[in-house]
Amino acid sequence: MITWLLCISAIGVYNIFHWNPHVYQALSPYYMYKFFKKTKKGGWMSLGGILLCITGSEAMFADLGHFSQLSIKIAFTFLVYPSLILAYMGQAAYLSMHHINETDYQIGFYVSVPEKLRWPVLAIAILAAVVGSQAIITGTFSIIKQCSALGCFPRVKIIHTSSKIHGQIYIPEINWTLMLLCLAVTVGFRDTKRMGNASGLAVITVMLVTTCLMSLVIVLCWHKSVYLVILFMFFFGSIEVLYFSASLIKFLEGAWVPIALALIFSAIMYVWHYGTLKKYEFDVQNKVSINWLLALGPNLGIVRVRGIGLIHTELVSGIPAIFSHFVTNLPAFHQVVVFLCIKSVPVPHVRPKERFLVGRVGPKEYRLYRCIARYGYRDIHKDDLEFEKDLFCSIAEFIRSERPCIVGIDDMGSDERMAVIGASSSNLQGVRMCEDGDDQESSEMVESTKTCEHGDHDSSEIVSTETKSPERLRKRVRFVVPESPRIDTDAQEELQELMEAREAGMAFILGHSYVRAKKGSSLVKRIVINLGYDFLRRNSRGPSYALSIPHASTLEVGMVYLV
Repeated sequence: MITWLLCISAIGVYNIFHWNPHVYQALSPYYMYKFFKKTKKGGWMSLGGILLCITGSEAMFADLGHFSQLSIKIAFTFLVYPSLILAYMGQAAYLSMHHINETDYQIGFYVSVPEKLRWPVLAIAILAAVVGSQAIITGTFSIIKQCSALGCFPRVKIIHTSSKIHGQIYIPEINWTLMLLCLAVTVGFRDTKRMGNASGLAVITVMLVTTCLMSLVIVLCWHKSVYLVILFMFFFGSIEVLYFSASLIKFLEGAWVPIALALIFSAIMYVWHYGTLKKYEFDVQNKVSINWLLALGPNLGIVRVRGIGLIHTELVSGIPAIFSHFVTNLPAFHQVVVFLCIKSVPVPHVRPKERFLVGRVGPKEYRLYRCIARYGYRDIHKDDLEFEKDLFCSIAEFIRSERPCIVGIDDMGSDERMAVIGASSSNLQGVRMCEDGDDQESSEMVESTKTCEHGDHDSSEIVSTETKSPERLRKRVRFVVPESPRIDTDAQEELQELMEAREAGMAFILGHSYVRAKKGSSLVKRIVINLGYDFLRRNSRGPSYALSIPHASTLEVGMVYLV
């Protein structure tokens, strides 16, 4: 791309000095006024073609996730903009001496290139077009990923192509879609003029929308005066509206394509967001109250078996309906239950020390926990083994650091109190979990607690002593707890029980929902939910965490959502 910019700027400088050194006067706005005064309506209609002079340059900065704002400002100010100005001034200088020849006028750029350099310049132009298209593609990947994280686009497969450079991703479905659309437009139009009209309207529409959104940023984020916004909109908006109106004249000549694609993708995003929102509202309205849980007692009215039940839910408070649906149909559940909610928050990154929110559901003896894992829309999810380790370390750290409360005071409101717990990698002073592989000898675990030395500070390690048993092999799990502050006996027992449950194994309980419009809904709603959203749900990817969960440990609970 740098070679292409330097090439066209060098050719522009050559044409300026060779054909018309006085062409620099065209930079004066006076000639723009003179042009419109002379051409009138014809000059206004030609703005749609003049707009093509700036289309393409924005492709270099389409993927803003790969570049900083400072690098973009420096590159555009000192390289891109001067190169474009010199190139177009060179073409203007050439055309000022060859405007009588209509053939040269139609293909002014390549005719203005010296004959010996035309083929090398054409080769460089093709390579630059490849780079520009790649920038558009990677930019599309980043936008789709962010929209999907915010619940505004169906889930797609996202592949991180680099383990060192953050933000480099690949989405196969979007890549194939872009290829098919490009082939369809090329085969359908077979005319660069119509393709140029489509590109021009798309670019000026993006500019106009950006200006409108920028006005909101000036008021809401920068807290500037409304008069400054009016001045900003008047200066930039009037220019862009002028180009936009000229591009709309070419609507039937190819400019309808970006409008049609925008409507299609807007409909997809609206249907998905609407269906997802209605599904979440159903979860909130049908969640189980804490009083229902307290009425069941510590055993939840069923048999508690060894192990951990990890229930995935979208709720950040309350008990999901899937849990009540499960316990009312099956007579047993795990001794430790964790309601896990993985949330994408509308910020780029969440600091590791603020990754988890951990709290209780019900009294201590129920052994029910809620954990909310928060990720920004540009965060990379860890692998499953490391995530599970961070998850249980955060629960153990919550148990260790929880302040003792008076019995009966915290029972009703404990579900509302959440503690911010960092990932184990960012919380070096917190609880650490050690998992050993299969021991050389088979063992049966008996609980005990001891104190051991680790470096320069003491830490209490909840371990398991061994008695020989040839029956089976089992993973050994240990929590290493800092010596200060000291933890009470109840917390030690709770950590011991969590450790035993981790050793016994973990089951993943996933909800499989079927969303349907309830009776009495309007025809539009039935079409959107029963046809549109259902089609998108069945053809979109499942949650990222569900794809890597071992099938032998997975239990799906189906429910019908009437929204």
